[in-house]
Amino acid sequence: MTNYNMKGEQIPHKMISQDAFSTWLGIEILECEIGRCRVAMTVRKDMLNSMNKAHGGISYALADTAFGFAANTHGKFAVSIETSINHIEALEEGDYLVAESVIENVKNRLGFNIVEVKRGDELVALFKGVVYRTSKSWEE
Repeated sequence: MTNYNMKGEQIPHKMISQDAFSTWLGIEILECEIGRCRVAMTVRKDMLNSMNKAHGGISYALADTAFGFAANTHGKFAVSIETSINHIEALEEGDYLVAESVIENVKNRLGFNIVEVKRGDELVALFKGVVYRTSKSWEE
């Protein structure tokens, strides 16, 4: 394994250490490699909406975190320019969610990601995102 790959895999750990929101959500990194990242969290009572279901922003935030982490593993600062999500199943307090982001396509400075959010083996949300890679390196 080259040093670049090693560094790329370490970038999400650096990112989460500086991310108060993801820390508040309780997101943990399960796996990361170049172009892919799996993160997880548990839905808490303070994340529920008026219908006693997880607020849609919770699964969105988990997917967005996986998306951002995977996109930055290439070593350049990457920022989202467009995202969307399909909420497939309602989420309950105590649900353990895993989101996996995989770079589907990289075109120069643009990256196209798909993120699956699952509760066990059940797909509960599907997130799609486009990222722009800046010229700024994580090594700077």
